[in-house]
Amino acid sequence: MNLKSNSEKCASDLMEVMPLVMNFIRTQMRSHSASLLTVPQFRVLAFLKRHPDCSLSAVAEHLGVSRPTASAMVERLVQQGFVNRSEHPQERRQVELKLTEAGYRYFEQIREKTRKEIADQLGNLSETQLSSLREGIALLYQVFNQWH
Repeated sequence: MNLKSNSEKCASDLMEVMPLVMNFIRTQMRSHSASLLTVPQFRVLAFLKRHPDCSLSAVAEHLGVSRPTASAMVERLVQQGFVNRSEHPQERRQVELKLTEAGYRYFEQIREKTRKEIADQLGNLSETQLSSLREGIALLYQVFNQWH
């Protein structure tokens, strides 16, 4: 098998397994935060953790929604005390968004519960399999980190 067909096979395999993994993660996060947040709201918290002081436009682009839709989502998070919205120092019409301490703590709490659920799913793998999986994940990180 040549390199190109091998990379194409890997791409096909990734496209098959990633939706399964993401569905599991979404289901777990939803089950841990069902009473307070929707999955898109949780995604807003995750985005703000990685990109503090970002704009509403950046949030909308990340979610693939309109600015008014993102604005409504962010407003609910502000009302819940998870997000702080402030005026941009140089651009009055632009806002900066960041997690509050409560938003950060809540995000980390849900993330930790979900991490434990994933660990439980991986618990039946051997040490060799887990090492191989971690090596593969590290490679994926190197390849796709530029896109976040």
